[in-house]
Amino acid sequence: MSEKTIIPGTERGKPTIVAPPEGHTGSGFFATTVEQAIGLARKNSLWPLPFATSCCGIEFMSTMSAHYDLSRFGMERLSFSPRQSDLLMVMGTIAKKMAPVLREVYTQMAEPKWVLSMGACASSGGIFDSYSVLQGIDRVIPVDVYIPGCPPRPEQVIDGILKIQELAANESLRRRYSKEYEDLLTKYKID
Repeated sequence: MSEKTIIPGTERGKPTIVAPPEGHTGSGFFATTVEQAIGLARKNSLWPLPFATSCCGIEFMSTMSAHYDLSRFGMERLSFSPRQSDLLMVMGTIAKKMAPVLREVYTQMAEPKWVLSMGACASSGGIFDSYSVLQGIDRVIPVDVYIPGCPPRPEQVIDGILKIQELAANESLRRRYSKEYEDLLTKYKID
């Protein structure tokens, strides 16, 4: 055991904070594509907007606490303004009267934007199969990642955040202008 172990993803035995994107490395330079550089920046600087209405919001608070520390993923700044956020986290029961408000919040967010549906109530209406509860937010806005559970554990929330980061890092710069995306927005009656 006298050999020095080098951890994968490290350079000269020193750990890196963020793994670099694929590219060409030489003496004193690093070259990559613009899409990969922008994806790396997007992935590590998401500003979430928590739209919490019930118990899933409390579980999100515990995920933001020191024990789980969501800020290590570059999300320590919660944004309570839709115009300054790029990740909409919908948590809890959404009443049908609240659906237009949720859609308005979504349309006020600038592109690129992602939506995370947290918990059974936001994803499918949960146990509230009634006339007043929206049976899933995907009836009014497009959803990128669903987190199951009632309420989901902080580890599940972190896994959902990692999935959103993967989407943000690998998304094409032109996907939001594609015909499929425009058709999706037309389906939800969003201009």
